[in-house]
Amino acid sequence: MQANTVEVMASRFRNSDGRKARSYTKGRQVDPSARAEIRALIGGSPSRDLLIEYLHLIQDRYGYLSSKNLAALADEMRLAQSEVYEVATFYAHFDIVHEDEQPPPPLTIRVCDSISCQLANAEKLIHDLEKVSMEGVRILRAPCMGRCATAPVAEVGHNHVDHATVQSLAEAVQGKHIHPIIPDYIDFDKYCASGGYRLWKACRDGKYSHEQILDDLDASQLKGLGGAGFPAGRKWRIVRGYEAPRLMAVNIDEGEPGTFKDRYYLEHDPHRFIEGMLIAAWVVGTEKSYVYIRDEYPAIIALLKEEILKVQSAGLADHLEIEIRRGAGAYICGEESAMIESIEGKRGLPRNRPPYVAEVGLFGRPTLENNVETLHWVRDIVEKGPRWFSDSGTNGCSGLRSYSVSGRVKNPGVKLVSAGITIRELIDEHCGGMLDGHEFKAYLPGGASGGILPASLDNVPLDFGTLQEYGCFIGSAAIVIFSNQDNMKDVALNLMRFFRDESCGQCTPCRSGTEKASRLMAKPEWDVELLEDLSTVMTDASICGLGQAAGNPINCVLKYFPEDL
Repeated sequence: MQANTVEVMASRFRNSDGRKARSYTKGRQVDPSARAEIRALIGGSPSRDLLIEYLHLIQDRYGYLSSKNLAALADEMRLAQSEVYEVATFYAHFDIVHEDEQPPPPLTIRVCDSISCQLANAEKLIHDLEKVSMEGVRILRAPCMGRCATAPVAEVGHNHVDHATVQSLAEAVQGKHIHPIIPDYIDFDKYCASGGYRLWKACRDGKYSHEQILDDLDASQLKGLGGAGFPAGRKWRIVRGYEAPRLMAVNIDEGEPGTFKDRYYLEHDPHRFIEGMLIAAWVVGTEKSYVYIRDEYPAIIALLKEEILKVQSAGLADHLEIEIRRGAGAYICGEESAMIESIEGKRGLPRNRPPYVAEVGLFGRPTLENNVETLHWVRDIVEKGPRWFSDSGTNGCSGLRSYSVSGRVKNPGVKLVSAGITIRELIDEHCGGMLDGHEFKAYLPGGASGGILPASLDNVPLDFGTLQEYGCFIGSAAIVIFSNQDNMKDVALNLMRFFRDESCGQCTPCRSGTEKASRLMAKPEWDVELLEDLSTVMTDASICGLGQAAGNPINCVLKYFPEDL
């Protein structure tokens, strides 16, 4: 009887052809210990939109993302492992380690190789670093870190080293100076002592109406200062006109090479921006604000978390839930719809439009998207009057502009001056002139995307709408100055390689066009006809501004600097 029972049971574990059945489950299984680790990190009831935040927790805890932890995270979130993997591999600051691979060294030094740092000999710094033996350290190239005025720049762990040298970086490694240095800024108490939040309290107490604030913004002619230049008051009205609930997204992903003005304001006077955000949420009627900060700004992430908590504790943000979201190394997320995809825990792929973010944004809801500098000016405009701002321009332009200036000038930095100033005035009157031994040759008026202009066009007002006839645009006012010691062919190649590396890969014209253009531009002689065709295709057929602007360096070199070819 027992023998028959054994035979029957054994037959259940055999295939139809009599072979022994498999005793294990196919596919990648979840390691119980990894599951326990992930649960301890992310807690219970995980949310889909927090996927990138969870990936940061794992990366920060272990220094990399192992296959077993990715599998456990996917299981805990009830997501396909492929979905978690595709998000993790999209962002440059996540290190994926498969079962048969070695984890990265415990410490990473990222060296910026974007255009301002290239001018400051970043290539030599990278080359020299690679020859130095530092145990447990790896050297990586990185795109712009938003510190162009102090180039070359490197990041040791999360500590940025300005004017970096091999010696200063080695000292940071030896001294374990790997954490962000919090700058000396105007904190909550200092800001309140100087009249801060007085305007917001007056709004909350009914001394201002929504319409009064909107009228002041309209009269001031304040534009979106993240690069698009859309009138701020009009944007607020548009979002306010859509059905609630409405949301807000603050874009602090200023990854455009040459741009660092938002970092400057946040490291000096963060509450002026926070007060502007509170007023914007009240006027538009948004119930939650997502503050999206690039991962290259760890000090700002830390100080904003602390200062926003003080604002909430003081009862000043009772009308608005505020949540900080951390980027993960993707320039494309500076594009508003890509940023929204990232906030939702996805790859930062730009959306096709229409519908626009104002109507269908975060989680399908109407969304107000603003950058830091736009919100920074709200308090001053209302308190000082809109004409104070609008009449500050020059050369027929209106308002104030924060120009981020780097390159071959004596005094680089953020220059707060009248909108419409010329590049010659900016260099001579606000930057101390050109560096000794350098003659002004060319400039980027709007970062990598904005094109390249020659010194002969030194009297053009720098503002929205003034540069299009020259094939350029102001964007976020990232000004990089070049001299007679710089070859514009080399400059254009650096910019194109940046676009190639930062393309999200969603559309073929940008993905393939930037890669092919980089190869062609690296050759001793340019195939002008083919490069012009590539530029046209990228401009006409790319989904978003990255691909649409990628051909600008090519076009400008061909038009203004043929001698450099």
